[in-house]
Amino acid sequence: MADYTKMWELKRKIKEEGYTYEKLGAEIGMGSNTLSDKLNGKSTFTIDEVQKIVEILDINPREIPKYFFSL
Repeated sequence: MADYTKMWELKRKIKEEGYTYEKLGAEIGMGSNTLSDKLNGKSTFTIDEVQKIVEILDINPREIPKYFFSL
């Protein structure tokens, strides 16, 4: 089941860092529609995609669960 709170937090972080779906998608190697689907819970991010997003958005490793995983 999708965790919409985490998706909302990630969407907020993307905007806060000055990215659009198009720009972030290009940097991680996926189309903006695919990124949108993943952000809306229609599919899931791979570990490689999470690692790229964490690096690009400068997310502290301790904060990864806030954006991606339910523990």
